[in-house]
Amino acid sequence: MKINPDIFRAYDIRGTYPDELNEEVAFAVGKGFVTFLKKEARIQQEELSIVVGRDMRLSSPILFEQFARGAISEGCTIIDAGLITTPMLYFAVSHFGYDGGAMITASHNPNPHNGIKLTREKAIPLGGDTGIFWIRDYVQSMPTAAKDTELDRRKIVKKSIEEEYLAFNLVLADVQKDEFKNFSVAVDAGNGVGGPMLTKILQAIGATVYPLHMDPDGRFPHHVPDPLIRKNIEDLILLIKEKKPDLGVALDGDADRIVFIDEQGEPIRGDLITALMAQIILQQEKFRMQQQKILYDVRSSNIVAEKVQQFGGVPVASRIGHSLIKATMRKEDILFGGELSGHYYWGDGLFFEVPFVVFLRILKALRERRVPFSHFIQPFQVYAHSGEINFSVQAKEQKIAAVRAYFRTGQISELDGLRVDFPDWWFLVRSSNTEPLLRLVIEANSQELLEEKKKELAKIIEGEES
Repeated sequence: MKINPDIFRAYDIRGTYPDELNEEVAFAVGKGFVTFLKKEARIQQEELSIVVGRDMRLSSPILFEQFARGAISEGCTIIDAGLITTPMLYFAVSHFGYDGGAMITASHNPNPHNGIKLTREKAIPLGGDTGIFWIRDYVQSMPTAAKDTELDRRKIVKKSIEEEYLAFNLVLADVQKDEFKNFSVAVDAGNGVGGPMLTKILQAIGATVYPLHMDPDGRFPHHVPDPLIRKNIEDLILLIKEKKPDLGVALDGDADRIVFIDEQGEPIRGDLITALMAQIILQQEKFRMQQQKILYDVRSSNIVAEKVQQFGGVPVASRIGHSLIKATMRKEDILFGGELSGHYYWGDGLFFEVPFVVFLRILKALRERRVPFSHFIQPFQVYAHSGEINFSVQAKEQKIAAVRAYFRTGQISELDGLRVDFPDWWFLVRSSNTEPLLRLVIEANSQELLEEKKKELAKIIEGEES
């Protein structure tokens, strides 16, 4: 079967609809996924139970139907969870003990993109080397997708998981119903799939809500559902400045990422939220003095490791990417993890994203400390941090080699890309897996030093120096 193999990526399957990811490909992936679970994951049952969810994109219903048709043809029952978030999909696989799961979503990507995220039993995600490339090869080996295979709708069972997921979030966050009647929150769901579930949680805790773009709408009439891009949260920032809530949050398209904004309208980087959560968790009585491990990705500020150590935890640096992070957390029994991008993971037998638990725990901490969010986060805003800077280059490896040679006197790490540390600053440069881009992150003890080093690195990367 002729496909674009590049849609099978390190963390998911993603491409434009209908030229790259279409009905035929979805059918083939469904067949390949169930075949993988039976042959490679060695799930012995003849009839598997696979839970499938989807986001609000206009192409998601038809891709769901064709994925289900392919999966059922190989011997499985489809649990149709409907319109849900990606963390809800992981929760369903883990909580109900299904043999696997699939989420039809392109996350924060603009139209006409769509995609498929796949997970094994216990919400173990499929990455490139742990299943996705196997399925790619299987699909390529198929002569064609059988168009005459009927969809056996008797093998599709509809199931709502909202109530169980609501209870899960409240219990894990140790929050009671109507606990936040004196709190107000501004929310922008970006017309993604997370709006209804977050609304349900906010109603349960009794908070006053100032909502924006809460209804799922695959046309994205207001902005692309990517809250890491500043222009996409401008509406929310204006709302916060007008209404003066205790904090604001923005979700991406499938609500596996959450971005926090303080009461003054200032966005807070994801690594600082990781550090804040480390403090909140490690100060709990049941985790205190237990040397619990907290994971952070290599782009994160030094303040994360410093705060983890300050509160008696063990910091663990990780490569970037949800499947790699979850594998590390399982292997090393890590309690909590966070990424600069706004992904937050709970360990302790779960090992999947918990954006709403993080939101609730921060709300709870604000209430207990009785300080504004901006004051609460201030002790973590120690260093100047660039965030990710993208450079469009072709000879990526040669550029990285040139950077390495130029800064060879620093402390070098190649855990994920090239990171070089100096006493008062550090940088990370790494290659994009899918685009001709180099991604650069710099942190320094002062903004002046950061700007100086940014210019120095840009000259090398852009070829102005040898």
